[in-house]
Amino acid sequence: MVAGKFSAGYGTDGGNSLALLEVHNLRKDFPVRKGLFSGTRGSIRAVDGVDFELREGETLGLVGESGCGKTTVARCLLRLIEPTEGEVLFEGEDLLKMDREALRKVRARFQIIFQDPYSSLNPRMNVGEIIAEPLRNHTRSSRGEIRDRVCFLMEKVGLHPEQARRYPHEFSGGQRQRIGIARALALNPRVIICDEPVSALDVSIQAQVINLLVQLQEEMGLSYLFIAHDLSVVEHISNRVAVMYLGRIVELATDQELYRNPQHPYTQALLSAVPVPDPEVQQRRIVLQGDVPSPLNPPSGCGFHTRCPERIDLCTNEVPAFRDLGNGHWAACHLR
Repeated sequence: MVAGKFSAGYGTDGGNSLALLEVHNLRKDFPVRKGLFSGTRGSIRAVDGVDFELREGETLGLVGESGCGKTTVARCLLRLIEPTEGEVLFEGEDLLKMDREALRKVRARFQIIFQDPYSSLNPRMNVGEIIAEPLRNHTRSSRGEIRDRVCFLMEKVGLHPEQARRYPHEFSGGQRQRIGIARALALNPRVIICDEPVSALDVSIQAQVINLLVQLQEEMGLSYLFIAHDLSVVEHISNRVAVMYLGRIVELATDQELYRNPQHPYTQALLSAVPVPDPEVQQRRIVLQGDVPSPLNPPSGCGFHTRCPERIDLCTNEVPAFRDLGNGHWAACHLR
């Protein structure tokens, strides 16, 4: 059983909470080269004008099919890869205009949990060293203070301090993800990006990790950008949900509004694929035709029109505006 979501204490439009993170017109292009020593023959727009905000104490879910640009958004926010253009305002400061030293200081308050709990941990360092590394790099704590902090964090995420001398390969997948969470918590961040943190875990372990994240949010007042492709997982932890397709956000709403009243045809198709644990409920499955278009040669107009069962002529020529449908519900669709 997954724990209930943390309530951020705002209404349906979320207007009572302050925005810790604001993203405006975020774009990322990757050049495509003709050969090893040749020039470029085009570019792939992995992220195409993404806008959203993350409020204090909330969890914003970011969902979509594999390859839609979710992880690229996460890495651009932290400048693990450099965006092509846009603004990323964290606590009012634009991260994309910061020099290396200023960005280093901000990263203490803005952390990430990676998808693969094994490849994100240094196999040559034991668990105690992995969790202590941010403290050594960003604080002037004594050796004893760092040791006490590591023990505290390990207990906080459900590990035993006696395991600090072990190496990542000696732990299970769920335990390794807990180590990654402890490392992300080391510097008392305000925002944590969770980049598909449970997709590589068994279902029973997924519930444990999600419960842990909810508990930590309640105790420490954290804000999460929770990236996933599993809509049933996102439903249990998110306050608001943004749906991405082909590098763009096509729908954004509170969790209850989105799951009860999806407006964009793509969101409706995604939700129709979520299994319902009730044999008496018959759900109409929406099967999309064709494949996701190549971002190297995206379709004109609405990026979804090549697969949309409701498309009209306008969809093929004009990009739909991202419009407020009321009740904090936004969608980019000509028919809504």
